[in-house]
Amino acid sequence: MSYFFSEKEQQKYLDDGFVCRESQFSQKEIISFRKIFESTVKKAHSISDTGKEYFLDKKRFVDIDCLTLQYEPEPHNQFLKVIEPAHSLNDGLDEITSDRRITDPIKSILSTNEISLWTDKLNLKRPKVGSGFGWHQDSPYWVHDSEDVESLPNVYICLDNANQSNGCFSVIKGSHKEGCLPGTFDNSQLGGFYTDKDCFDIKDAVDLEASEGSLIFFNQHIVHGSTANHSDQERRAYIVTYQPKDRAMLKSGKIKNI
Repeated sequence: MSYFFSEKEQQKYLDDGFVCRESQFSQKEIISFRKIFESTVKKAHSISDTGKEYFLDKKRFVDIDCLTLQYEPEPHNQFLKVIEPAHSLNDGLDEITSDRRITDPIKSILSTNEISLWTDKLNLKRPKVGSGFGWHQDSPYWVHDSEDVESLPNVYICLDNANQSNGCFSVIKGSHKEGCLPGTFDNSQLGGFYTDKDCFDIKDAVDLEASEGSLIFFNQHIVHGSTANHSDQERRAYIVTYQPKDRAMLKSGKIKNI
């Protein structure tokens, strides 16, 4: 069985910058994914003391070789927010990144039958403490490390039901057509990585409420973000970024063909 994009989905991706496929994984599979996810988080916590700690805009980061751990802002800075690249901590993630329900649509987007990994990250939004992500694009983070930033599509894997109350993924529909947009300049250390709000129309924002096991494929240029998790429910996600085969990954410089 193949899972390639239909012509309609392909056109939607080109027009809107994203495609959502609901409930692609069973509850049993998602339970297994969550176990892998939480095992990875536990491993990250266990080695965090071995890395280099630093702060940007009072937000705590830890670098361990090619791995970066990002923590929630105070007073919740004991909670992990992002782990990237996550696969370096858990081989169990390899099965997810190579699943055809994920890779076939990516191949449709890239118009190729052979792909490799660019990066992957676990995003955590723990109940009541998980903070949001400001409006931003991925491409400005990567443009200095990739020779072909146009070929870095993403897939967002919902490990929990996501809605407005727990900070679901949101996008600015069609914003990918503008390419890399200017960042903000507010004298903060990370301000340049957030997209200048004068460069997009907030009226085009779409909250992508999706059930566990759903997949959201999105363009590397699309402006996206999310609000904080104000609920009692987890909102965990695994985001994987691909590229054509035989290309080096972000940070490590190694090649990981899928």
